[in-house]
Amino acid sequence: MKRVGVLALQGAVREHVQSIEACGAKAVLVKWSSDLEDLDAIILPGGESTTMRRLIDRYGLLGPLRAFAESGKPMFGTCAGLILLAKEIAGYPEPHLGVMDIAVERNSFGRQADSFEIPLSVKGMEEPFEAVFIRAPHIVSVGPGVEVLGEHGGKIVMARSSQFLGCSFHPELTDDHRITAYFLSMIPSETGISLPKGSVYSKV
Repeated sequence: MKRVGVLALQGAVREHVQSIEACGAKAVLVKWSSDLEDLDAIILPGGESTTMRRLIDRYGLLGPLRAFAESGKPMFGTCAGLILLAKEIAGYPEPHLGVMDIAVERNSFGRQADSFEIPLSVKGMEEPFEAVFIRAPHIVSVGPGVEVLGEHGGKIVMARSSQFLGCSFHPELTDDHRITAYFLSMIPSETGISLPKGSVYSKV
C-alpha cells in the first residue's frame, strides 16, 4: 500500500487523511523530518502560508521538504500549500519551498468572509468539481512545461508540473475524491490504489 504524507502543522489535515484513505492509500502525518522517510508522496494542506512557513522553520522541515521535492516524489499543494510550492510569490522577495515553476498571488478572491463554492471545470474531468475557495491564491503565471488544469474568472486555479500538483481551492472539504485520486495516480509505478469508480483519471 502506498504511503502518502500530510504535512500536519496547520490546516485541514484530518480531511486530507480521510480523502487519501478513501482512495485506498495509507495516510501518514508529517511533523518531523523523520516522518518523510519511506513516503511515496506528500500533501501540503491549506492554512495560512506565513504561519505555515514559520512552523516549517521551527520544526526544521524546510531542507527535508526541498530534498523530498528533489527526489522526484509527487507533492500536492492546496491553497496555502500551493503558495509554499511556488517559485515566486507576488510582493514577496523570497519563495518558501520554491520548487514549482509558477508565480502566485495571495488572497486573490477576497477575505475569509468572501469564501465561496463553484462547479469548476477541470481538464480531464467529464463532470465539474465542486471547488471550495477560502482566502484563495491564484496562479499568476506558469513556466514552460506547466499544464494549466483549471481556471476561474480568468485566473489559473489548478496546474501540474512534472511531479508537482497545485490548486487554489480545498478538494479535501468535499466528499468528491477525484482530485486526490488524480494526485495518487502521479506516484510512479503506482499499483494497489483503488481509484473512485468512474474516475476519468484512472488511466493517468
